[in-house]
Amino acid sequence: MPGVENSVSQGPTDGLAAVAALRRLADQLEDAAVEQAMRAGWSWPQVAEALGVTRQAVHKKHAKRLIAAGVTLRRR
Repeated sequence: MPGVENSVSQGPTDGLAAVAALRRLADQLEDAAVEQAMRAGWSWPQVAEALGVTRQAVHKKHAKRLIAAGVTLRRR
């Protein structure tokens, strides 16, 4: 991957901070995409398949937040 060597060579602190920032961004993108899919009427299995995880995993991670956001959730 271009540029990876440069960011790592700047020291572990910078490299680890970059990894943490990317994880936060990935979580935010996932949250938004899952909410968009559920608002569009997708089922838990559809979302799970798109993310490459189990239905249980995606439900556990997102259900409470989606309910709090007023999203109507499908059973299956």
